[in-house]
Amino acid sequence: MQTDAIILKAPRQLSLGRVALNAAGSQDLVVRITHSGISTGTERLFWSGQMPPFPGMGYPLVPGYEATGVVECAGDDTGFAVGERVFVPGANCFAGNADGAVFGLFGAASRHLVTDFRRATRIGPDLGAEGALLALAATARHAVAGPNASMPDLVVGHGVLGRLVARIVVASGAPAPQVWDVNPARHSGAQGYSVCHPDDDARRDYSCVLDASGAEGLLDQLIGRVARGGEVVLAGFYTTPLQFTFVPAFLRELRLRVAAEWQPEDMVATRDLIESGALSLSGLITHFARPVDAPRAYERAFSDADCLKMILDWEA
Repeated sequence: MQTDAIILKAPRQLSLGRVALNAAGSQDLVVRITHSGISTGTERLFWSGQMPPFPGMGYPLVPGYEATGVVECAGDDTGFAVGERVFVPGANCFAGNADGAVFGLFGAASRHLVTDFRRATRIGPDLGAEGALLALAATARHAVAGPNASMPDLVVGHGVLGRLVARIVVASGAPAPQVWDVNPARHSGAQGYSVCHPDDDARRDYSCVLDASGAEGLLDQLIGRVARGGEVVLAGFYTTPLQFTFVPAFLRELRLRVAAEWQPEDMVATRDLIESGALSLSGLITHFARPVDAPRAYERAFSDADCLKMILDWEA
């Protein structure tokens, strides 16, 4: 079986192409993808060539880890039915194309995917394109509900991840966090919390500051806003060594935590929050593009500050 997929041949060399898929087995699903998301974190690093060495990495590759679609074929041992709507966090299912092997380190930006049923998550049929946001929402949930985690009272960055973190904090019943963003255009869209420029916030006793911006050179600024015994959480992805001035951290007996990607329990808990109505994914997708227009879509997703989330519409 062959399908259309986004192929990143080398940094900044991206186009729609044809790839062969591995054969599906008794524990596999064949999913027709309707929408896939473009990540401004890890995908930007692959696209720009800035991603540090990563197990299984190589070019050409099919990027992406955010896809939602409909089950077209379900193996006998899957327990899934044809027609069910699912979220798939990418799949390493590509046998290659006319030019040779294709890496599927993430592999969500494809018209069809073959995936082990255990990697698929059932979602409601009414989610539509917003279903592609499930992994990002689960990552936000992991940042505030992972091992030894605490709820942030300051979130840095009002991009999609920062908004999801703030919404999940509110949905949990914890006090609404303050959110920072240096871009005034991103101060709108808050749901149950407030957003301001860092210079407009004089508070210096936050118990937990979570950085969702991924910006470098912020640690000293964030440490200066933390109360004694407080915590700074790094929820972005950083490509260069991070450093901070020791004495302010020493005086505060600061704790530093790194939040990684979602775990299966985060995915289930996040889906339940969405289905219960406690967590909304509305207002996060700002741009859509056809897969054939992927080169311009990726460029815009990574360069346009007004683009919160770019979604490829595979049905278009």
